[in-house]
Amino acid sequence: MTRCTSFRGLRACVLAVFVVTLAGPGLADNLRIPAPKLTPDVERRIDALLERMTLADKLGQLSQQWGGETQDMNPDARQRALDDILGIVRAGLCGSFLGAHGAEYTNVLQRVAVEESKHKIPMLLGNDVIHGYRTIFPVPLGEAASWDPDLVQAGAAVAAEEARAAGTHWTFAPMIDVSRDPRWGRIVETAGEDPYLGQVMAVAHVKGFQGGDISAPDRVMACAKHYVAYGGAEGGRDYNTVDISMQTLYEVHLPPFEAAVQAGVGSLMSAFNEINGVPASGNPLTLDKILRNDWKFRGMVVSDWTSVTEMIAHGYVVDPAHAARVAITAGVDMDMCSFSYRDTLAESIKAGLVDEAVIDLATRRVLRMKFALGLFDNPYSDPDREARVTLSAKNRGVARRLAARSMVLLRNEDNTLPISTDVRRIAVVGPLADNARDPLGTWEGRGRAEDTVTALAGLKARAGSDIEITYAKGCETRGGTADGIPAAADLARAADLAIVIVGESEDMTGEGHSRSEIGLPPLQQQLVKAVHATGTPMVVVLMSGRPLTVNWEAENAAALLEAWHAGSECGNALADVLFGDVNPSGKLPVTFPRRVGQIPFHYNHKNTGRPPTEERYTSRYIDLPSSPLFPFGYGLSYTTYAYSDLQVATPRIKADGTLEVSATVRNTGQVAGEEIVQLYIRDLVGSTTRPVRELKGFQRISLAPGEEKKVRFALPADRLAFYNPQMQRVVEPGRFKVWIATSSAEGLEGEFEVVR
Repeated sequence: MTRCTSFRGLRACVLAVFVVTLAGPGLADNLRIPAPKLTPDVERRIDALLERMTLADKLGQLSQQWGGETQDMNPDARQRALDDILGIVRAGLCGSFLGAHGAEYTNVLQRVAVEESKHKIPMLLGNDVIHGYRTIFPVPLGEAASWDPDLVQAGAAVAAEEARAAGTHWTFAPMIDVSRDPRWGRIVETAGEDPYLGQVMAVAHVKGFQGGDISAPDRVMACAKHYVAYGGAEGGRDYNTVDISMQTLYEVHLPPFEAAVQAGVGSLMSAFNEINGVPASGNPLTLDKILRNDWKFRGMVVSDWTSVTEMIAHGYVVDPAHAARVAITAGVDMDMCSFSYRDTLAESIKAGLVDEAVIDLATRRVLRMKFALGLFDNPYSDPDREARVTLSAKNRGVARRLAARSMVLLRNEDNTLPISTDVRRIAVVGPLADNARDPLGTWEGRGRAEDTVTALAGLKARAGSDIEITYAKGCETRGGTADGIPAAADLARAADLAIVIVGESEDMTGEGHSRSEIGLPPLQQQLVKAVHATGTPMVVVLMSGRPLTVNWEAENAAALLEAWHAGSECGNALADVLFGDVNPSGKLPVTFPRRVGQIPFHYNHKNTGRPPTEERYTSRYIDLPSSPLFPFGYGLSYTTYAYSDLQVATPRIKADGTLEVSATVRNTGQVAGEEIVQLYIRDLVGSTTRPVRELKGFQRISLAPGEEKKVRFALPADRLAFYNPQMQRVVEPGRFKVWIATSSAEGLEGEFEVVR
């Protein structure tokens, strides 16, 4: 089958143009969440409210500010601060707070709003419930490494239950930015580098947070952020400029947000960054055309913290009044903490620069979500319920399962893991071994270090009296001296096995914490090498919020396990994996580079006219292999799997057809395990060049020793679509490759063709 060779022949060659209606196979069932209940009666009640409200009242509803208690104040100062906050509520100058926690405190705010303010409109209380509220789960990048949307959904449901019981109605999550640069600190909050996996995790989080009815006492409204392309920051430097092609915007960064919208997400958050010269919080293309017109989004949009007035620093507007006009007309309904709407929009309307109908529409969207959340009927929280659901055994059990499933086994020479029954003495060393704060990660919600099971505690509990466990910190996570390293090495020398737990502290990753180098800090490297020099078999456990450049550790450790920042049940989950009670099944959601110089580095890159070879004039480095340290989708198990018998049942499909492909997977080891079977395709010729591989589906299968299963994928042809030079979403006829694989770097390969 030939392809068009010029733009003139493009339309003749295009088989079909499709509007995206589903995020893809495996997502279809997930996209059936009912939208917030917006009945004609609700609209009539909103009409009546809007008729009674003054312009100042409306602008108050569009303004959000900090409303948290300040614990470090003396009692008198705290009371004055509370009096100020309640005065703002009473006057209707604010429609939403962030930072307010706890049933008792939030009930105080609500009581003033619904009993003492002019229109009795309840407050919308939002918080950053990113990967748990009091029970803390693995950081989102770790959750994505589970490749288990059902378990991720269960974790989000736990977070929603605890948060809603404590008076939170709205979480500023999930963060569904796609990131290809591990220097960027906020990669920890993403699902990694792949738009399809990002779609799956976006839907799982929305379903978990919102369920089928966000007014339920155990649900909260989700907020998909940061809209959009925040993860494309130049140099991996937070808040930085994003300059990308329209094709990259539509094919890489927008799909997770569209999936979240289709899943019924109640709100989106506009991002800090600019996109090709236009700030995201004032961008009519993304906020109006794509979100409202193309995707038919009916929820509300909130800005990120002061991102409206930060358009001044971008050089896009001249002052707060100009910023407010640009943001509100582009489609940002609520201003977070810049107060530019409340302070300036009345004058802009009076001057004829903004139509009050724009304010009415934004106010309607905010009020709709308050009705959808049931706040007009039940604005209060139950302190007794808050106490019952917080950190329950059920919730901690979900956290433990998700933490164990998120861990990725990267190396396991000579079956060092699971820990052998012959091992009688284990040396546990490293600055993260007995650390209770850092495993909670960069967004710990209301999690507390005293509730964290440390790695050392978990290992000791599992080892019992049969195994002696010794411990030495060795060094600090950052800084400090090497004075403790010799003692740690001595413990390792006297042990049968050394477990070295190293990586990043929570403040080495996350918002505002980009790194130019992403290896272990020097003293931690020194500690690992000192333990290795003892000759004792060494397991290196990495706790981090990003991929790390750990070449030496990957070559020299007997076993290497990426455990991420795993949350409240970190230690128990780690013990489950190291002792073999859980066979690791996690897969990397992001590429691990060998060196920072390879970044940005992602599996779904484009080819070049001179693909990398050992020849001189090809796309390669002269001092480094072109391959990653560990590829996207990679992860080992305590058993082994053999893939065979790839069958493409539909070697020729039409645009309304379905690709059907299968392979047999066999457990060739001695223990039961779970494998993530991955489906990739490559469009060999297109009117715009296509990536060398694209993830299009995956399945988790369980296999007993010696058992085999045939794994079948059915891929609708419209999942092969891409954006052509005219920015039309098209499926073009031609040849494709397909892989069923254990990672993005290998697999069984076949071919199929799309025909007219």
